[in-house]
Amino acid sequence: MPRGVSFPHPHHWHRLLRLTLSLRRWEEQLRMVLAACLVGLLSVGFALAAERAITYHSSLLAGRPWLGLVLSPLGFAAIAWITLRFFPFATGSGIPQSIAASLSTDGRLRRTLLSIPIALGKIVLTTLGLLCGASIGREGPTVQVASSLMYALAGKRKRRRLASSQALIVAGGGAGVAAAFNTPLGGILFAIEEMSHRRAFQANGTLLTTVIFSGIVSLLFLGNYTYFGRTDLAVGLADGWKVVLATGLVCGVLGSLYARALVALSHHGLPGRAGQLARRHPVGLAALCGLATAVLGLATSGDIYGTGYQQVRSALEGEGVLPWYFFLAKMAAITLAFVSRIPGGMFAPALAVGAGLGSLLGAAFPGLAPNVFLVLGMVGFLSAMTQTPITAFVIVMEMTANHEVLLPLMTTSLIAFAVSRTLVRTPLYHALARDALRAASEHLKRQKQARGETPEA
Repeated sequence: MPRGVSFPHPHHWHRLLRLTLSLRRWEEQLRMVLAACLVGLLSVGFALAAERAITYHSSLLAGRPWLGLVLSPLGFAAIAWITLRFFPFATGSGIPQSIAASLSTDGRLRRTLLSIPIALGKIVLTTLGLLCGASIGREGPTVQVASSLMYALAGKRKRRRLASSQALIVAGGGAGVAAAFNTPLGGILFAIEEMSHRRAFQANGTLLTTVIFSGIVSLLFLGNYTYFGRTDLAVGLADGWKVVLATGLVCGVLGSLYARALVALSHHGLPGRAGQLARRHPVGLAALCGLATAVLGLATSGDIYGTGYQQVRSALEGEGVLPWYFFLAKMAAITLAFVSRIPGGMFAPALAVGAGLGSLLGAAFPGLAPNVFLVLGMVGFLSAMTQTPITAFVIVMEMTANHEVLLPLMTTSLIAFAVSRTLVRTPLYHALARDALRAASEHLKRQKQARGETPEA
């Protein structure tokens, strides 16, 4: 050995290795935090854009409601054409695509359902849909946007991944719901109960980090708000058990049957000759759906446009009353947007349907405050439609900042869930996720055939 040259003692090598591994872990945590903050920024931007679109649509139709007969058909048709031409897997809610990607182990199939271009297209097209008066929400699309972003960070090299692809997709979905509604606990439960349905969940650290830091960004820009404002409602099970039972049963039946109808439309499309014409001319179908939406908007003085957020919040705060036909008209408007296959979610509009149904049920129980029925209707209908009872009552509780109705909310949600499971075996989003997986697989096969490869290659 040359004079004056010495090698580190083995103990020093061990300390150096530990330091290197520790720095690598801190680097991974920092990347995870930055990714979560980016999810929060995108969610905030999406929320602000959606609000502006709804407000601008209202101002356009103020004093000239007939304008919707032109704006909605043309807007629906343009959005459908852009979606089919450039973003075929950005249609609908976005939650089924995220669930489908988390179920698959095929990287190419996952990239078909979740990608940065799809996320950007989803934001733009959903905002345009709200600008045209579509009865859609931004919450489901935010899930696909967040899951796409988190999945893009997984990368192709396993050694550089922050976590498994499935864990990042699930965490993105939870963060999307949390940031969209400002309901962090609801986002975590959504990831566990909906995104990880019937599977062991092992992404606790990833999920918590993503939800917490995306939520912090949302708080910095939007403040500590409650989605439907603050309510001071109270109903005890001793006095209100009839109300809870009736709401749970009615919402359970109607919510499950509506979910079943949506799944049937997704599987088979419109029946008969109308279905054949719809498959041949999807853009024309979207235009007809837009025209029908505008006619509904005229008939209801604009109540069915958008998410239904403003109407429900006014009713909850005692500043307005939901008309008796609101839940039927809103349900019809959601169905039209679903059939048109334009990008847009059903989560928030479904809450509006539940509020309208609860308001109608309130007429049979004149002794209690009508606001109570709105809250119970929201949780019951959402629980029955999605079959996620825990997520439903936690989200509604967080959105109204009211813990006084926790037990009635829980009971209504569980009753509606039990009825729904009796009538419908597969939850709505998971049934739609199967369709998304099938469509993505067929898309990949067509691509292989176009390149001259065998489908099995």
